[in-house]
Amino acid sequence: DMPEVSLVAILDADKEGFLRSDRSLIQTIGRAARHINGKSILYADKITGSMQRAIDETDRRREKQIAYNKEHKITPIGINKSITDVMDIGYGDSKGTRLRKLGKVAESPAGYEKLSTKQLTAKLKKLENAMYEHARNLEFEEAARVRDEMTEIKEQYFKNDFSAFA
Repeated sequence: DMPEVSLVAILDADKEGFLRSDRSLIQTIGRAARHINGKSILYADKITGSMQRAIDETDRRREKQIAYNKEHKITPIGINKSITDVMDIGYGDSKGTRLRKLGKVAESPAGYEKLSTKQLTAKLKKLENAMYEHARNLEFEEAARVRDEMTEIKEQYFKNDFSAFA
């Protein structure tokens, strides 16, 4: 959620690939959509299928938002939001404050010291599945937070013996 981004430029938008899929383009274009005067510019030699789907979806969402605003007599206004510390992005709690969920190195994360090796291994598997699910949903900050939690658990409880994960 970065409302201060007013311009998004996508170079080589017609080059198909992971970062140019319709989902990725929609997400990137959406960064500017939160700004009241936001614009997205896609530089390309031709319009690809991914680009067209992203443009169509963006237009559909814009029309839906405009209709909703008219129906409820809403006039869009910009918001004033403080810029958070870049190093804390992805560590926010449900209240929106930015706090690191992982403790200091000497602390054990989330009371895992009470779990057996088998339980820790199962917990790590669940965290890994959650991490991949967040990545599939393009929630990269949350995926990174889960990855960091997994790393902390491995370092504290398995030291350098990762044979349980082979």
